[in-house]
Amino acid sequence: MLAKMWKKICITILIVACLFNIVSKLVNRISLKSEILSSAQYMYNEYLYEKENNTIE
Repeated sequence: MLAKMWKKICITILIVACLFNIVSKLVNRISLKSEILSSAQYMYNEYLYEKENNTIE
């Protein structure tokens, strides 16, 4: 009897933890547009840095 109760409690905790994980990932995700823009800005800054230091011609 006690084992069945613990099993139900553990399964409930597992389901709640999974749902919390999924919801937090959906709420905090970065949009694709902002990810692409930040990547392009980084590449452009690296290009300017290398051009300034004459590492590329």
